[in-house]
Amino acid sequence: MSSYGSLDVEVGVFGPTETDRAKDFYLEHGFAVIRGLWSEEYVGRLDAACGRAQADLAAGRLDERHRSRESFDPTDGSATPTVHYVLHVSEVVDQVRESFHEPTVSGLVTDLIGPNWLLEGGLFGVVFQDARSDEKSGYSRIGWHSDWQGGPHLDRWPATAITVHLDATSPANGFLRVLPGSHLWATPAPPVPERPAGWHDTGGRTGQAPPVEMPDAFQAVPGELALYCRRGDVLLHDCYLWHAAARGTDDTRGRRHLRGSRYTGREEQGVVPGQFVKNAAR
Repeated sequence: MSSYGSLDVEVGVFGPTETDRAKDFYLEHGFAVIRGLWSEEYVGRLDAACGRAQADLAAGRLDERHRSRESFDPTDGSATPTVHYVLHVSEVVDQVRESFHEPTVSGLVTDLIGPNWLLEGGLFGVVFQDARSDEKSGYSRIGWHSDWQGGPHLDRWPATAITVHLDATSPANGFLRVLPGSHLWATPAPPVPERPAGWHDTGGRTGQAPPVEMPDAFQAVPGELALYCRRGDVLLHDCYLWHAAARGTDDTRGRRHLRGSRYTGREEQGVVPGQFVKNAAR
């Protein structure tokens, strides 16, 4: 892979045997994509299992625990409602749990942030997300934010978000916008408990003040990057990284993925109900 900023290659993409390079890139830029972990057959089975869970929830065959409420509209209002979120999907799809405990990814996250735990039982858990650009969609885009801003009063940080892509992303169906390096800027993070022996924060922030203000919605940010992923890619991004999700231009196409996070702080802070701060524009 040629250097960051090149126009002729994908940025921040690494193979399963390139975790040392992926770690260095993540620490500098706040994200990394691991490509080629699984065969198409594996991804196809994962895709089909998530599709069944989505259909089961829409038809009322899954417990309401798995349906999003309050902050998010679960359907797009069409004749056949589309459930845009299946919460705690790792509880009903064993392969989802398996994929989020994949040794290469789990080992890389531990190298990045130290001993950690996957949030499954509390808040939203691991979530299947189906973004649609239709105007009736309950989930089409998300404005600029960092994940830490969803719980700045909690002490479960630092964290790394993990996204498993079931669809390739593009301008047609939407994609992630990131501001490389923004995870290193000063953030008034809450205190964290004493760490176990050997814990290390190799991704510590520089304390540099942000050179620009975070937009309150979807405005362009100098230096931002459009991050396109392929089906089966696993994206890791830092909890302090500025990012946003762009709406697709094709109403007939969705952007389906699985999203979960690994945290380093107090595990009980991942199960407190009502602790999500919905701070990003929709």
